[in-house]
Amino acid sequence: MMKTTKKTRNTFLSHFVLFLSCFVLMEVGLGQSPTSEIKVGVVLDLKTTFSKICLTSINMSLSDFYGDHPNYRTRLSLHARDSMEDVVQASAAALDLIKNEQVSAIIGPRSSMQAEFMIRMANKSQVPIITFSATSPLLTSIKSPYFVRATLDDSCQVEAIAAVVNSFGWRSVVAIYVDNELGKGIMHSLSDALQDVEVHRSVISTEASDDQILKELYKLKTRQTRVFVIHMASRLGFRVLQKARKIGMLEKEYVWLLSNGMTNMMTHDGRSLETMQGVLGVRNHVRKSKELEDFRLRWKRKYQKDNPSTRDDVELNVFALWAYDSITALATAVEKTNTNNMRYDNFSALSNNTTDLGTLGVSLYGPSLLEALSRVEFKGLAGEFSLVNRQLVASTFDIINVVGNEERIIGTWTPRDGLMNTNSKKTTLFSNERLGPVVWPGSSYGVPKGWEVPTDGKKIKVGVPVKQGFFNFVEVTTNPITNVTTAKGYAIDIFEAALKKLPYSVIPRYYRIESPEDNYNYLVHQVYDGTLDAVVGDITITANRSMYVDFTLPYTESGVSMLVPLRDNENKNTWVFLKPWSLDLWITTGCFFVLIGFIVWLFEHRVNSDFRGPPHHQIGTSFWFSFSTMVFAHREKVVSNLARFVVIVWCFVVLVLTQSYTANLTSFLTVQRLEPRATSVEDLIRNGESVGFQHGAFVKDTLKGLGFKESQLKSFGSAEKCDELLSNGTSKGGIAAAFDEVAYLKAILSKYCSKYAIVEPSFKTAGFGFAFPKNSPMTGDVSRAILNLTQGEEMAGIENKWFNRLSLASECPDPKTALSSNRLSLSSFWGLFLIAGIASFLAFLIFVGHFLYEHRHTLCDNTEGSLWRKLTSLLRTFDAKDTKSHTFKNSAVHNVSSPVTQCTPSPSTLQMRPWPRSMSLNREFELRRASFFMSEERLTTQAEHNKHGESDIESGSER
Repeated sequence: MMKTTKKTRNTFLSHFVLFLSCFVLMEVGLGQSPTSEIKVGVVLDLKTTFSKICLTSINMSLSDFYGDHPNYRTRLSLHARDSMEDVVQASAAALDLIKNEQVSAIIGPRSSMQAEFMIRMANKSQVPIITFSATSPLLTSIKSPYFVRATLDDSCQVEAIAAVVNSFGWRSVVAIYVDNELGKGIMHSLSDALQDVEVHRSVISTEASDDQILKELYKLKTRQTRVFVIHMASRLGFRVLQKARKIGMLEKEYVWLLSNGMTNMMTHDGRSLETMQGVLGVRNHVRKSKELEDFRLRWKRKYQKDNPSTRDDVELNVFALWAYDSITALATAVEKTNTNNMRYDNFSALSNNTTDLGTLGVSLYGPSLLEALSRVEFKGLAGEFSLVNRQLVASTFDIINVVGNEERIIGTWTPRDGLMNTNSKKTTLFSNERLGPVVWPGSSYGVPKGWEVPTDGKKIKVGVPVKQGFFNFVEVTTNPITNVTTAKGYAIDIFEAALKKLPYSVIPRYYRIESPEDNYNYLVHQVYDGTLDAVVGDITITANRSMYVDFTLPYTESGVSMLVPLRDNENKNTWVFLKPWSLDLWITTGCFFVLIGFIVWLFEHRVNSDFRGPPHHQIGTSFWFSFSTMVFAHREKVVSNLARFVVIVWCFVVLVLTQSYTANLTSFLTVQRLEPRATSVEDLIRNGESVGFQHGAFVKDTLKGLGFKESQLKSFGSAEKCDELLSNGTSKGGIAAAFDEVAYLKAILSKYCSKYAIVEPSFKTAGFGFAFPKNSPMTGDVSRAILNLTQGEEMAGIENKWFNRLSLASECPDPKTALSSNRLSLSSFWGLFLIAGIASFLAFLIFVGHFLYEHRHTLCDNTEGSLWRKLTSLLRTFDAKDTKSHTFKNSAVHNVSSPVTQCTPSPSTLQMRPWPRSMSLNREFELRRASFFMSEERLTTQAEHNKHGESDIESGSER
């Protein structure tokens, strides 16, 4: 029994030990809290030094955070994707992370250009995008609640930049920026901040070559402004600074102010500060601390371990600090959220859209994560981390001055206090010291005034041609004592007026250029080979010359015309009365006179005795009536309403025609006393006439191309010589016409306006322009200035100064007015003839319709036989009087009071003649009744005869 009891006790002890062991193991297991993995995507340009720097900070942030919080139940799991410095690749990487990895958030991307489409994708899938380096203000305009900017918006720095500019009193700056979202985003805010400062813009392409950068810098160098604010990606920005240093734009009196992004990347990739001496910069303030210095040392070791093949001089930048703080904030927010709903709902799967974007899922975890992230606040390595409207809040900016190898802080700016001196800690509003001691470019300590007459453009070498005549265009003289060359004339005044309208100062220095044989191509080649900076004068723009230089817009009228002498034609033309109308108008008017005469005869023939009688009488009456309307002398009465309608319309047409003829004939007989001796090139060539051209002009080749022989061409060098040749004429060794540019011909007319006139033809040319070297920035600026001149009153004043246009307008007739012998043609009155024609045609249709309807029994009567017989019967009816017309009825009534004659009454009329008073009343009554019945019987008989076509009413009456 004792053995049994002992055995039972051992069994109990063994079970108790086993239970205690299980309980201890359970306690240990319960003490170890399970962790949840949260997938986070990272989209960076992984092969760039910048992204490697930031990725090292991201990994260190995770290690430090979970090292400090080992009991946290969540762990971030990073899934990196390479965006390969491409916008499309960045979007593809984000799409892969959302669709395939189903990440809860994405860190990145690197640039503002890459961020735009990613933000829209994140908004659709409700996945927060957290960027620490995309700074463009334009991204905010997308208004996506899932875009979190853990860095500073570029617009935060514009007030600090404006404070620096205003503190030195600069009134004009040039903003140099890149032509993408990064550069364009800041310009609106910068212009608003610099309200009292004139802001000029200079755009550099992201793909700009060194030559393109130099071209833009040379253009800026010719301007007056010497203060440059540069904002672009650091790689491109420092290329611009290198080229500016190369051409002397980092010397004395120049100011360069870098934006926050460039200032933070000054030493990136081992850049030397020696190339940026005297440059100012705006940089967000990062407070120094022991924690930051310890992290910098740890980061250096970690970076060199992860990237052993990279340079040793790679330094930590503020963007890496923002990347570190972004991971810390995200890990903190994840820990505060409920991770049970970390899944995607594919609502788009119900639709027919089968594209990758169409089947993109929606994160149910995104809204809660975003809300938690917005509430996170802590003191990070880069400063206070606090999001307002999902953006990091700006606080303080440092003003940097590069001196030697040092980035010297010369001042600070805060939203509350503005710009402060670092040493005095006083704002510039109350202190005479703007900032700390500044070393400007060129090792200058004097504050640049911000503008200067351009050093390279101060004295541009301008060639001026020496001319034999036409000095009102250009005249150049040289003082033999001082050897100073001066130029004057119409072209010089236009050029100098255009220079005054440029946004920068240019002072021309004129040089006297004598070209062989007055050939201006020689001057053009002087500009082409770099001897001259420009050529100013009466230089014609031609295709051949434009191959070597660039021309401005023309400042004169274009074209080559012909100048001919005038002769008096008074009382020498017998047929001058025919000139007011052209041949087609004369013929058309005559045809309509005939037409109207026929139409009126047609309507009046049956009802008006004036239009009846023998054929020759009817034709004469019709023509007489129609042509007499020309002077409104027609006497014939018109009784038909249709004829009256046509005559009224035609009288209106005749009134307009006669008045126009009278006015134009008056002009021919009074105004035009002169006419050109030659009017066409063909006449000159056919008659063997000699023609002139200006010596050295390209017009000679044009005349040869038209068919003139060499022996017919004579040159002149001045307006006086041209007048002499034209006065002599071909017979006396002169010329019959002069060909030249319109501007030259008008200059000749300004002296001899009563002797000559410009006539057709006119050959197209480009006019006069100023020549500059190829791709010269001044070409476009001067062209715009010329355009402003031509649209204003200043150009008219210059023309009047050199050509006396105002006095000539009153003393000399305008050649175009004096030779305005244009005849009136049919095109001027075709509308009137159209109205008259339509009125006549409509009246004709009404008349024919009414006539056929009235005699429809003739057309419908089958006893008449053939159609020809019916038409013949209708024509005979038309030729007869219309006895039903009121005109003949009135005639019968009037004839009642006529005296008794011995003639037998006509059967065609009912005439009731009075009887003598001596007859008895009974006898009178009987005779009148017999006469009535006799007339009625004869009328009945005549109607029967007309029906059978035997004779008309008048023939029957005669029989």
